[in-house]
Amino acid sequence: MTTTYQLLYWPGLQGRGEFIRLALEEAGVPYEDLAKQKSGMPKIEASLDGGEVEHPSFAPPVLRAGDLLIGQTANILMYLGAKHGLAPRAEAGRLWANQLQLTIADIVNEAHDTHHPISTNKYYEDQKKEAKARSKDFREHRIPKFLDYFEGIVQRNPGRGGYAVGSRLTYVDLSLFQLIEGLRYAFPKTMARLEPSYPGLIALHDKVAARPNIAAYLNSKRRIPFNETGIFRRYPELDK
Repeated sequence: MTTTYQLLYWPGLQGRGEFIRLALEEAGVPYEDLAKQKSGMPKIEASLDGGEVEHPSFAPPVLRAGDLLIGQTANILMYLGAKHGLAPRAEAGRLWANQLQLTIADIVNEAHDTHHPISTNKYYEDQKKEAKARSKDFREHRIPKFLDYFEGIVQRNPGRGGYAVGSRLTYVDLSLFQLIEGLRYAFPKTMARLEPSYPGLIALHDKVAARPNIAAYLNSKRRIPFNETGIFRRYPELDK
């Protein structure tokens, strides 16, 4: 890789861009996080619908890789996985990894909708009653349903080092790490109760966190802290 990647994502939050950052950091390839540059926002906006590119994205994250401009988190990770050894080599394995990533995207969307259940155009404070109802269902039913599924994926991959896909780390493992991190931030009480039921997932999370490139990233200023402008937000009233 001789060309530095450019990550185009909103400033000041992890959001969906964090799944891309983790893959880039694990791969150890150079990249520019344009939101951290003073001139970054015009470039980000130009990549979107209404901008000046041939294939505009609906929303960030977007990755510029040479002449390529790639949108959608799972699509970007599928590209990076093939390029940097973070995905299976066989087509069936690559499709399986992409399928799991798209399922991760489903729960990430549901996590977002706990604090914006009616409209993304309204503030959380304008929909708190609905957010409480949505969060209760998410905590009691949806989190366990998804984690049951992902725990089964890890457990049914025996003798493969505790990874989700194949016998080595893939971008799916990095994304499952970020999912657990996000749920712990947004719903700490709920996750404290649930985590003993998911030993495979928690072991995978800890294994990813201990990888040298990831550990260095997590302890660096490059890692944007969780906050209440991202997907995973901590509102104590939503976590009972």
